[in-house]
Amino acid sequence: MNARRLGSETLVIATHNAGKLREIGALLDPYGVHCVSAGELGLPEPEETGTTFIENALLKARAAAQASGKPALADDSGLCVDALGGRPGVYTADWAERQWFEGAPGRDWFMAMGKVEGLLCELGPDVDRTCRFACVLAIAWPDGASAVYEGWAEGRYSWPPRGTMGFGYDPVFVPKGRDRTFAELDPQEKHNISHRADAFAKLVAEQFG
Repeated sequence: MNARRLGSETLVIATHNAGKLREIGALLDPYGVHCVSAGELGLPEPEETGTTFIENALLKARAAAQASGKPALADDSGLCVDALGGRPGVYTADWAERQWFEGAPGRDWFMAMGKVEGLLCELGPDVDRTCRFACVLAIAWPDGASAVYEGWAEGRYSWPPRGTMGFGYDPVFVPKGRDRTFAELDPQEKHNISHRADAFAKLVAEQFG
């Protein structure tokens, strides 16, 4: 990787997910970074053909950087459940099939959470519910330079879903040392302990330290 520091130019956040954009924007705001999403720019979503979080994050960041002519930041994250051999992993979003909600495209995260719970139940009442969220942040520049940062949040899978904050699998993830799910935590408390925050701490140390 040919890492470099971000300048004062606009940073494209390679996502069409409003919840993810809010989290990333909140984490970058203290550093005066102006963010715009790929969705706002009308950029297409590239097909995620990678088999690892790093491959997919770089694929999305490079596509956004090339299409916009600006540096781009992509996040590839997922839930890895020990008893399921690390699944859904890089296919986390795929388990939430695309649906239409009130005329707009989206993903059915409740269905995805139910799939994981169903598989765990098949393994018996004493199944190990240890799991973790993984996050890879990739920055790409239009000239091909890039940098990658990895983060993790350890926890356990809880059922039924609880909480109305957060997004994705947050309502079933209880972080280690807590008794509430990510979706029950105040956003700032989640930012302090999340997998994305862990990856961002590494990004900030290199980019703004």
